[in-house]
Amino acid sequence: MVSDTFINLAYLVAASLFVVGLKGLAHPRTAVRGNLIGALGMLIAIVATLLKGNLSFELIISGFIVGALVGAILAIKIEMTAMPQLVALYNGFGGIASLLVAGAELLKEVGVNPDPSTQMMVATVASGIIGAVTFWGSLVAFAKLQGVVVPDQPVRYPGEQIVKIVLLGLSIGLGVLLVQNPSATEYYWYLSIFASVLGVLLVIAIGGADMPVVIALLNSYSGLAAAATGFVLNNNVLIISGSLVGASGIILTNIMCKAMNRSLANVLFGGFGAIQETAKADDVYGGKVKSTSAEEIAMLLETARRVVIVPGYGMAVAQAQHAVRDLFNLLESKGVTVEFAIHPVAGRMPGHMNVLLAEADIPYDKLIEMDDINPTMEQVDVAIVLGANDVVNPVARTDPNSPIAGMPIIDVDKAKTVIVIKRSLSPGFAGIPNPLFAADNTLMFFNDGKKAVQEIISAIKEA
Repeated sequence: MVSDTFINLAYLVAASLFVVGLKGLAHPRTAVRGNLIGALGMLIAIVATLLKGNLSFELIISGFIVGALVGAILAIKIEMTAMPQLVALYNGFGGIASLLVAGAELLKEVGVNPDPSTQMMVATVASGIIGAVTFWGSLVAFAKLQGVVVPDQPVRYPGEQIVKIVLLGLSIGLGVLLVQNPSATEYYWYLSIFASVLGVLLVIAIGGADMPVVIALLNSYSGLAAAATGFVLNNNVLIISGSLVGASGIILTNIMCKAMNRSLANVLFGGFGAIQETAKADDVYGGKVKSTSAEEIAMLLETARRVVIVPGYGMAVAQAQHAVRDLFNLLESKGVTVEFAIHPVAGRMPGHMNVLLAEADIPYDKLIEMDDINPTMEQVDVAIVLGANDVVNPVARTDPNSPIAGMPIIDVDKAKTVIVIKRSLSPGFAGIPNPLFAADNTLMFFNDGKKAVQEIISAIKEA
């Protein structure tokens, strides 16, 4: 029998490691170390919890083997472009785990104690509602990101907000009944069903452009559900870790919203990404778009002193990050200063571009945040936009009626020359044309991102 003193001490160590690990995740240079420290804390917490439950070491080791095997397979098989979908699933797994654990504990407690504490009952209700919303909302987010079952565009219908309010009210109402009558455990599963439908409807109404915000928010939900389950189980480390995840998710969500100049309520209820009446593509592009070639781009880069590359989701789709690294190394070897301008919501999840470029071993100090790079864009000789669209659309500054009006963008249009690498003139998630593509200082290189960069590299070497 392991003493409670030892268990509580292990929980204290685990909680401390969580805090230190989370601090490390705040900067790319320390992110790997922070991740390992957080994982060590979780290992300690899991072992302590299992020992507290008097489980056999054989069962503990078996669990580690199964978990490590699943984790290793995912790490090897999942492409970097599918990382947002994987994060969405992780959020969902956290939600459903909280829901099921709280439900199981409710059944166990009611079986031996017909009058559980109010704290436990309220926490159980919170676990059920938040866990169900998180799980089903995350599945919808996964489907949108993966392009299966549900459309990437928002699904809107008359009276949708009223429907959501009714579902939330029913879930809370059933929760109140459950707190008043703990033996009626069927109420828990009923409220979970209503909350599940609410989770689907909440996320299905959100467009693909808002996925970074949604993933951060669902991550926060999963943490809150875990914290609530910690109160159900009287497990301190679960309360602490869940609170840390919930708080960090909310902070990140707020950062994402500010990066898009939108409120959280607007993200959740505004349906950004819906088809809207905007300027026609023919009016914006007609007779103004200038195509270029790899050879012409190579000539421009040969004479440039400062180059800024703006990555977007198109780079992820083309898996061009390693080709970009080769271009970076080649230009730097020729004395050209190369930097990467990172928009907070570029891609499909928070930090998506940072993750891809870090995978390709791009130096951390070359990744410049939007607010730091914008004041110097007028001194940039060549700006290369690789698969980005809405985050460089000057309409955000000039058209107050645009769906992206007021959203901070990377000011690539102020560079001396802009090279846009894109397959076509198709719009981004916002569904609107981008006047940057027809600007006087812009050249369009219509090509697959990876192939385009490789052709530019070859042209520079042959010059």
